[in-house]
Amino acid sequence: MNNAHGAVFKYGDNVDTDVIIPARYLNSFDAKELASHAMVDIDPTFTKRVKEGDIIVARKNFGCGSSREHAPLALKSAGVACVIADSFARIFYRNAINIGFAIMECPEAAAAINDGDEVKVDYTTGTITDVTTGQTFQAQPFPEFMQKIINVGGLVNYVNGKKSVNE
Repeated sequence: MNNAHGAVFKYGDNVDTDVIIPARYLNSFDAKELASHAMVDIDPTFTKRVKEGDIIVARKNFGCGSSREHAPLALKSAGVACVIADSFARIFYRNAINIGFAIMECPEAAAAINDGDEVKVDYTTGTITDVTTGQTFQAQPFPEFMQKIINVGGLVNYVNGKKSVNE
């Protein structure tokens, strides 16, 4: 899985983890249950419209606020393949990597891509293509080990896979 390809959901600055998955839904650790409430406070139709492979594009400081580990899990389980933003809160970045959820920093793409655009992302090259407008943007490609973490569904699976090979 070296690519993401889907429709864009566009958000602004400072999308807080408390908005990505509101506290009132944290009584469940079931990923699908969490996904059914993702973004409900800022985009009540999100869960009805999101499809497997869709992409979130946001501006600065995506995933700020609490260290809510459920936030990237809710988005990934809802079907979001990738988040492209100008910047991410450090804790969201860490939590996303831990579960193998692809996130990319690219200020140019975050500014230019619009809600509803069709976008392709190549993790190997870091190329982001807005199919709707024909624009191409260059983000940092994921290092090989990061691609492996995404492909196996997270850091724990990656480490366990490395252990099995070495045993």
